[in-house]
Amino acid sequence: MAALAFSASLFSTNKVRCRRLPCRNAVVTCNLGEPLKYMYNGKPSVPIIGGEQVTFPSFLVSNQPEADPFKKNDTRLRIFSGTANPALSQEIACYMGLELGKIKIKRFADGEIYVQLQESVRGCDVYLVQPTSPPANENLMELLVMIDACRRASAKNITAVIPYFGYARADRKTQGRESIAAKLVANLITEAGACRVLACDLHSGQSMGYFDIPVDHVHGQPVILDYLASKTICSDDLVVVSPDVGGVARARAFAKKLSDAPLAIVDKRRQGHNVAEVMNLIGDVRGKVAVMVDDMIDTAGTISKGAALLHQEGAREVYACTTHAVFSPPAIERLSSGLFQEVIITNTIPLAEKNYFPQLTVLSVANLLGETIWRVHDDCSLLNERHQTHSSWFSVVRVALSPIPAWASIDECSYVSTEMLMRYWKGPRN
Repeated sequence: MAALAFSASLFSTNKVRCRRLPCRNAVVTCNLGEPLKYMYNGKPSVPIIGGEQVTFPSFLVSNQPEADPFKKNDTRLRIFSGTANPALSQEIACYMGLELGKIKIKRFADGEIYVQLQESVRGCDVYLVQPTSPPANENLMELLVMIDACRRASAKNITAVIPYFGYARADRKTQGRESIAAKLVANLITEAGACRVLACDLHSGQSMGYFDIPVDHVHGQPVILDYLASKTICSDDLVVVSPDVGGVARARAFAKKLSDAPLAIVDKRRQGHNVAEVMNLIGDVRGKVAVMVDDMIDTAGTISKGAALLHQEGAREVYACTTHAVFSPPAIERLSSGLFQEVIITNTIPLAEKNYFPQLTVLSVANLLGETIWRVHDDCSLLNERHQTHSSWFSVVRVALSPIPAWASIDECSYVSTEMLMRYWKGPRN
């Protein structure tokens, strides 16, 4: 029987032991003509030979028609986007070097949601990108139906990537006979069939305990810190301000990474939902640049009244930094009233173009989420030093050496996304 011929690119050594009939312990010598080219999810894989005409014994030849290897997806990782934030989903896929999965989502005349996957996910590691942003109930139900569709299509693992987790503020009972909606939503996602949740800047850390499945909590601070580092602000002039007592831990962690800046706290008393009243200020902000840090801005009542108090106390400039821009009316009017030097947000929630104003800067968290997805898929740790530091490798925005280019301006609002910076900056994975 003739010896079997193997492609030279399949091996990294000069001699490979194989079984050859009828002889035993035969040695086949391979000439290494070119380096390894074929990769499977970052690991070497055996390609189907499609170049030279190789003759195999009849018992090794399958009767089934051979598929074109170059038309196959070379990874078992699939990313699907809901309708809540398709732009962010596309940026994540772009960073990871993948294409978004094909999915059909429509609504019937009575408002019911229909979801059908347009490609096979059997045995795949599926990631569904869908924030539960306004309209929260619509987007949440869409996420649940997407999870169910993947589960019934025999996906191996289903991860719900939720850049903004709605109902997170209903995480405890402040009065009698109240519901804890955050726990209810966690149960719904779990029972729908999700194996894991990847969330960005939850309103409170204890919300992770509401899930009976693993939760990867990603912080958007590195992206905002990278952008603030590009500002020509003396570290001695900075002071980080928490808009309420509940956000002190968040502000303290932010201040520690921002040259260990001092901390100030705004004391407020809330009279009702979405209604806040500022009482006094704890700390010194006179003659300094105040950076207000919060996880979200809804109606902007808390942060705008806090900014007014900071100006009364002698603050030179006030910056507002937040991850989730819910921007319920009348947030735009309050934020654009001149109280803030700049309002810095991320794109976890899509923002309508009509809501842009001159002081607004939108940063992208696509690389942050994309790298986290890669690490979860590869079973790598999220807590090593390289993943924790706010470096250019980890952030989409890198403008420390030059101002934001003119081509990044949309309606006088600086919007920096992965697609815009693709020609200037590339992520670690190509």
